[in-house]
Amino acid sequence: MSETSSRLLELLSLLQARRDWPGGELADRLEVSGRTIRRDIERLRRLGYPVESLTGPAGGYRLRAGSAMPPLLLDDEEAIAIAVGLRTAAGASVSGIEETAVRALVKLEQVLPAHLRRRVSALGSATLTVPVSGPRIDPRHLTLIAGACRDSECVRFGYRTRDGTDSRREVEPHSLVNRGRRWYLVAWDRRREDWRTFRLDRLTRPASTAVRFRPRRLPAKDAAAYVERSIAGAPTRYEAVVTLHAPAEEISSRIPAYWGTIEPIDAHTCRFTAGDDDLGWLAMRVAMLGVDFDVQEPPELIEHLRALGSRLRRATC
Repeated sequence: MSETSSRLLELLSLLQARRDWPGGELADRLEVSGRTIRRDIERLRRLGYPVESLTGPAGGYRLRAGSAMPPLLLDDEEAIAIAVGLRTAAGASVSGIEETAVRALVKLEQVLPAHLRRRVSALGSATLTVPVSGPRIDPRHLTLIAGACRDSECVRFGYRTRDGTDSRREVEPHSLVNRGRRWYLVAWDRRREDWRTFRLDRLTRPASTAVRFRPRRLPAKDAAAYVERSIAGAPTRYEAVVTLHAPAEEISSRIPAYWGTIEPIDAHTCRFTAGDDDLGWLAMRVAMLGVDFDVQEPPELIEHLRALGSRLRRATC
């Protein structure tokens, strides 16, 4: 690929990554002159890409969305990555995306070169995706909030907390985090003047306010770490304390950290502490540890374990 073609692809990638670009910033990123940027913009326009010029002291460019976009240019690795992503999306927690992902994958496979089509087909025949259970997310909410994160625009939405309290929030969105069955928004709550995490399935009527903000520094390594910390520190309705008849090292190596905390008692036993709003799920979690145990608290957990044991005995008789 020539240097000019490579630069055009990089310029197109930058224009797709952000809504507005000052011409000088594009020139700095590509290490070329402003004149070269103007020539490259004209080349993209001749190829059919709708690049708009922005007025103002600094000037700039914007890639306008439209139905007449030319075909995407993908290298082999990008095409495979998109195919893998579409197959994974078929079992995602986003409402209505499964059928859409399958249709998009069919279209992609129809235009792939033969050698790539064989690789994607092999991937599909050898891969099964287990459908994700749990709350479903409106894809329009995801795209609106993702755009606000990218453009540093405030968002308003209705929110219902875990105890059923409804409120109206205005936030500075930082990042979206997918955690298995659930999606979370990490954002600065302008009214509460603090960082918060919001479950997207509890969020209603999100709307951009078109108000820009200067991004704040997140008090964590990244958004995923902040969500994990928030979930671990959130109060729960029930807390189980169980003595496990197994070494702490053995249990810690077999369970995810978010299940609960493990503390050694001696060389052969450890204490397992876990919280949840659902005693039935706590009973299932303890039973899935696969070792003998004694329940310390709460007493209600024992009744749920008995009910679970009865169902398992009936199923195996």
